[in-house]
Amino acid sequence: MTPMQTTTISEIFIDTPQSGLHPELNEIYRRDGLVLYDFKIASDGTSFLDPVTLRFKLPGTNVKGIWKPTADFSKRIQADWELNHMESRISIDAPVISLFGNKDENILTFSCSNAINTVEMNARLREEDNCFYCHITFFSETEQAIDYFKVQLRLDYRNIHFSKCLRDTASWWEGFPQLKPAFVPAIAKKALYSTWYQFHQNLNLEELLEECRLAYGMGYEVLIIDDGWQTSDGNRGYDFTGDWQPERFPDVHDFVKQLHKTGMKVAFWYSVPFCGKKSKAYQKFRGKFLTENHRWAPVFDPRYPEVREYLLGLYTSALKDWGLDGFKLDFIDDFHLYEDTPLGARDGRDYASINEAVDRLLTDVKNRLTAINPEVFIEFRQKYTGPAMRKYGNMFRAFDCPGDAVMNRVRIADIKMLCGNTAVHSDMVTWHNEETTEVAALQMINILFGVPQLSIFLAKAPTEHLEMVEFYTRYWNEYADVLLHGTYQPSAPLANYPTQRVTMNGTTIIGVYQAMVTDIDSPDAHIHIHNGQLAEQLVLRNNSDFGAYNCTVFDCRGTVVLKERVDFNRGLLEIAVPPCGILIAEKESS
Repeated sequence: MTPMQTTTISEIFIDTPQSGLHPELNEIYRRDGLVLYDFKIASDGTSFLDPVTLRFKLPGTNVKGIWKPTADFSKRIQADWELNHMESRISIDAPVISLFGNKDENILTFSCSNAINTVEMNARLREEDNCFYCHITFFSETEQAIDYFKVQLRLDYRNIHFSKCLRDTASWWEGFPQLKPAFVPAIAKKALYSTWYQFHQNLNLEELLEECRLAYGMGYEVLIIDDGWQTSDGNRGYDFTGDWQPERFPDVHDFVKQLHKTGMKVAFWYSVPFCGKKSKAYQKFRGKFLTENHRWAPVFDPRYPEVREYLLGLYTSALKDWGLDGFKLDFIDDFHLYEDTPLGARDGRDYASINEAVDRLLTDVKNRLTAINPEVFIEFRQKYTGPAMRKYGNMFRAFDCPGDAVMNRVRIADIKMLCGNTAVHSDMVTWHNEETTEVAALQMINILFGVPQLSIFLAKAPTEHLEMVEFYTRYWNEYADVLLHGTYQPSAPLANYPTQRVTMNGTTIIGVYQAMVTDIDSPDAHIHIHNGQLAEQLVLRNNSDFGAYNCTVFDCRGTVVLKERVDFNRGLLEIAVPPCGILIAEKESS
């Protein structure tokens, strides 16, 4: 147990229960509340390492909650006797935790550069002394023997908004050669129509063509064909995965060609790890699975070069032979160590580490696909939206939350703060056809700050729903540059981000999702406020006299319900805005 003194926190302890290890923790940077360390371990010989932990504590003052990459609604303070630790690896989460204060300020954000191998982290309150006990543990999952290890540790205790600390952490990760993000083509940031929630596996070409025509006319440019294209089986299982031959549409090249004629770019869904027991691939690769006891299907073992080559061949052939534009590569998080997984680089396996084999597989997938088409887009979803996954995918989607507008909003925000320039997408929005238009509109307005993915049956939707969808989609397309690239700031993580805002080049766009007073801090030329609730008004608090604005108010179907000149004077200002409507305020020229 080796203590390391710092001035930012009292001590960093290194727990190395194994003999023959020589740890070093060296400060390499310190400025304005940001400290970086090199952490190294040298071993007397090559061996499987027991867990090594860096741990430290800080006083529990002004800490309101704990932000973790996929905590969803659970951003509360944990006691040290409850809940499991957060685990990060190549395909799960990201190695960062942020303690935030009562005004959304950063208290401490700590992270490490080891985004590929398994890392265990936490920050929990101990009731005996009201301090937060933080730790980062390496080698909690050991797959191979090593004799040297090196990683960087980042401690950020600057008194700035917690979201800025997370964005800066993402930028820090980008600086490591092994974590350089993939190119993001423009098409990855276009509104997208998905087949999943309305078709599931029951795909019909004529219906799909009509849906594409309707969607394209409403402002959608990308189509993802989800599960069902590869099999006639409609049981929502994975028994037939692994072969990826299009039973439902035998002339798949012509099928894609017809879809392209509607104006849409086309991607197919693949459940990458699964090899169903009714597939031909299952017989071919018997004995080359991480497990055969998965609840859905046997899991390919990417440590076998022939497995990787087989999967690479599937995707490259689909891109070349069928004319696809992109891929939805699913279930990457099921590549991991199972109880019955064989260990070691032997018996034909050229990697001992599953995480490193996944890195090799996905690196090869990205390189081979972009060699064929540099503009190819690849979608991943939570929880595999960490810094390592940015190397291979250029679209990150919120984890499935059908019909749950609030969860969609939260998950988009959580991805967005860490994803840099990688496109962040909503989960596919869907609702019941008998839903009121205003309540259905909550699904659209809650995904404002991500790329919209839509999954309703347009040909069967009520006219009012279609008008609402088209209005929001056209608005989003017009302001996509600001929404995706502006300076982004969500508020109150424990309240599920009740306001979110972006600012860029004199335009501020604010989403308001609870009945509350919304602060206007600066006299931007263009101020857009979305009433993401069923209330009939917005209440603003101007922090100064900002002058006169020409205001236009739209309802959720795009009808103008108010046009008037309004003085944005210091203090409170109430403006009538219908449920899920939009206030657009343009500053009057002097």
